[in-house]
Amino acid sequence: MCNNDPNRQEEQNNIDSIKELGVQDPSKIIGKQRFQVLPIIGQIEGHSVLPPQSKATKYEHLIPQLVDIQTNDAIEGVLIILNTVGGDVEAGLAIAEMINSLSKPSVSLVIGGGHSIGVPLATSADYSFISPSATMIIHPIRMNGLVLGVPQTFEYFNKMQERIIDFITRTSKMKNETFRSLMLQTDELLNDMGTILIGKQAVDYGLIDEVGGLSSAINKLEDIIDNGDKKN
Repeated sequence: MCNNDPNRQEEQNNIDSIKELGVQDPSKIIGKQRFQVLPIIGQIEGHSVLPPQSKATKYEHLIPQLVDIQTNDAIEGVLIILNTVGGDVEAGLAIAEMINSLSKPSVSLVIGGGHSIGVPLATSADYSFISPSATMIIHPIRMNGLVLGVPQTFEYFNKMQERIIDFITRTSKMKNETFRSLMLQTDELLNDMGTILIGKQAVDYGLIDEVGGLSSAINKLEDIIDNGDKKN
C-alpha cells in the first residue's frame, strides 16, 4: 500500500538531502537555526568524476546550495567548514567566488586541512578561523592528463596561477610577494615546492584571521549577523 503522508515524505526528503549533501535542505531551514552549514570535505570534484573510493565534494551540489542560501530569507548567514586536500582548480575557484559574492555574512573554519584550492575557499568568507592543529599547504598549481610541451601551456598555467593569487590576496591580509615566496619554497615539501602552514602560522602570515574552533566560528558569525559587519 502506498503511503502518501506528506510529513513522512518530507522527513524522507530531509534524510536523502543529508545523505547526499551532508546537510539539511537549505529551503527547509526555519525556526532557531539562523545560518546554514556548508561542509567542504575531501577533494573538490569538478568536470571529471573522481574514483568511488575518494571522499569528494561535488561543485554541482554546492552551487545550488549557495543559490538557496542567497535567496532564502530564513537563512541569515553561512558557516563553511573545511577539511579538503584541494582538487579541481576551476570548480574550487568558482565556489570561492560565489561564497565571496554572497550578500549574507559568512565565516569559514579550517578544521583539518585547507590545502591547495582549499586556500581561496577559506579566505572567501567574511571572516576565517583555523583550528590550532589544522594545516594549509600553499603550492603552485598542477595539471593531470595530457600536457603539450609548448609555450602556450606555460602561459595557461601562469594565467591560472595569477587568478588564484589575485583572489587570495584580495580576500585575505597576505601580501602578493609573501604568498609567492611561500608558494615557491623548495626546502619544505619532499620532491615538491610549497609551504605548510600550521594553525597560528597561517594567522601570522595574514592568510587566516584567527585561530579558533567551532564555538568561536559560530559566535563570530552570529556577531556579524547581528551587527551587519560584512567584509564587502
